[in-house]
Amino acid sequence: MLQKNDSAPNFTLYATPDQKISLSEMIGKNVILAFYPADWSPVCSDQMALYNETLKYFKQYDAEILGISVDSKWCHMAFGKSRNLHFPLLADFEPKGAISKAYGVYDETEGECKRALFVINKEGVIEWSYVSPTAINPGADGILDALEKINK
Repeated sequence: MLQKNDSAPNFTLYATPDQKISLSEMIGKNVILAFYPADWSPVCSDQMALYNETLKYFKQYDAEILGISVDSKWCHMAFGKSRNLHFPLLADFEPKGAISKAYGVYDETEGECKRALFVINKEGVIEWSYVSPTAINPGADGILDALEKINK
């Protein structure tokens, strides 16, 4: 898994069926990457809902959050709409898990992303990373602590 002071690998992934987002477009902003196993799972649903409620705090640190899993862009669209999410969910779908692998958080056994968080600074360098047990919602405290340290 990538660690503090590693350069965040760039990527371009689908955010909607006809729109892609690249990490390189975010240079100049802090970025939170929230890798999660699967849309519709109970823990993932709770985790993404929490981040949706925490968006105003992330914005105070000039931070954008991106959810990433190996589910398809169509699955993300339905999941995001059903949960009323106001941040992009990116499809690490094909080649399956390529970005999760680049960040060292792909679970080969399950064929999905591990539950992992990265906070990337405005220059594209990882400031904090964390892997949570699959069945545990990691919450937002670690993210907010990392963003606070960046702003000092």
